[in-house]
Amino acid sequence: MKLPPFIVAVCAAAYLSAAASQEMHSHPAPEKLGTVTFPTSCSAGVGTVFQRSVALLHSFAYTASEQSFRKVAAADPNCAMAHWGIAMSYYHQLWSPPSADELRSGKEEIQQAVHLSGASPRERQFIAAAALYYKDAEQVPPQIRAKDYADAMAEVARSNPNDTEAQVFYALALIATAPLEDRTHANQKRAAAILESVYREQPDHPGAAHYLIHAYDSTELASRGLAAARAYSKIAPSAPHALHMPSHIFTRLGLWDDSVTSNLAARAAARAQGDQGEELHAMDYLTYAYLQRGRDSDAEKVVADLHSMGALLGDDFKVGYAATAMPVRLAIERQRWSDAAALQPLPKSAPHIAALVYWARAVANSRMGHPQAADADIAKIESSRQQLQADGNTYWATQVDVLGKEAKAWQMAATSHPKEAVQLLRQAAEQEESLEKLPVTPGPIVPAREQLGDLLLTQNHLAQALRNYRESLLDAPGRRGALTGEASATSFATH
Repeated sequence: MKLPPFIVAVCAAAYLSAAASQEMHSHPAPEKLGTVTFPTSCSAGVGTVFQRSVALLHSFAYTASEQSFRKVAAADPNCAMAHWGIAMSYYHQLWSPPSADELRSGKEEIQQAVHLSGASPRERQFIAAAALYYKDAEQVPPQIRAKDYADAMAEVARSNPNDTEAQVFYALALIATAPLEDRTHANQKRAAAILESVYREQPDHPGAAHYLIHAYDSTELASRGLAAARAYSKIAPSAPHALHMPSHIFTRLGLWDDSVTSNLAARAAARAQGDQGEELHAMDYLTYAYLQRGRDSDAEKVVADLHSMGALLGDDFKVGYAATAMPVRLAIERQRWSDAAALQPLPKSAPHIAALVYWARAVANSRMGHPQAADADIAKIESSRQQLQADGNTYWATQVDVLGKEAKAWQMAATSHPKEAVQLLRQAAEQEESLEKLPVTPGPIVPAREQLGDLLLTQNHLAQALRNYRESLLDAPGRRGALTGEASATSFATH
């Protein structure tokens, strides 16, 4: 069947008041999600619900999308693409890999899609691509399976050049498999070229606007994403993710007031929909923006609200990262060393999450003049790095290695080894700058390059400090710490 474009219904008044936000879970589904056209061979009666399910998927409303696709499957037991959709709702391409239970469920659904007859050749291509991601999931690392899926989607896009969804899902796969060490952003630029074409022709398509923001989420490309960032929250205002996503671009460009507005709306909508993970994600970006704007008391209130959210655990990456990073940001950015030294990891924290706390305590103790007290935490950072390396998580092993170098550098500076401290912190800065950040975070707690400026300033190397602050601001425009350091170095140099 070929369906006309479907515009998902106008959002409810309750969501308009919140200006809406990001991911969905087991809660009322969003109502205004943009325009999606995805013809299938399923019965005509499920077309509207199917396209709504795809629109939810494009705004990372994964649980709501799964529930919606299940309604399609119940109404039309022969609809293979309904099971494809359920399987895709477990594959969060820009976040953490699926859990063991999600992988098992996704594999069952995609196998059911494979075995159902009646799907068109085009639909079979979508199903076969998703099946590659779930194939041998117990033995094959997720990054390899993601690359297999992306390669298959390349063929889907090539053989269906006029199919919007083939192009958009392929663009997302390109972004998801972009090497984090590739600072030329080759995959992102290829994805953006596809998405810009779709966006010009279909400016209400939620995936085109959403994925353009992700494609442009880098220092090099951020300015190109501003139009999509400002549009996405209007295209799908009922999806919490659509309200939060603009702040990725706002953060890259140092537009702190815009980021605050975006994440206030995202947080309100996520809370209204009972999505704790999405609420915390918005709160982390909100805390970051408040701190850069000098609104410390507002940042403190957001962090204080963590205590009203119940017992938070660190084994869910999205929840654990945000809930850990927020108090670390507050203490370190404001140089409240005693507060930083008293921080504790969340229960069940993954090693790369717990390492943030170990780093904060080590730096704080060294900055307070107690470098020997940093020994235990520096050892824990190294243990976390080794565990990540052994698990094959090379990206986070590298990031934790950067934290270890930073902590050791501040300890060296506090034990009368200034040259060695500068050398090690410079290595940390170069290492950090060799990788892109993941979408889950607005950036490092404090960029290593900015810390190098701080260290050089304490050593009265004003010209070097100024150079590093300015270099840091090229990568992270508008950061308050670097701006303050730049002003201090300039002022001292002129007196």
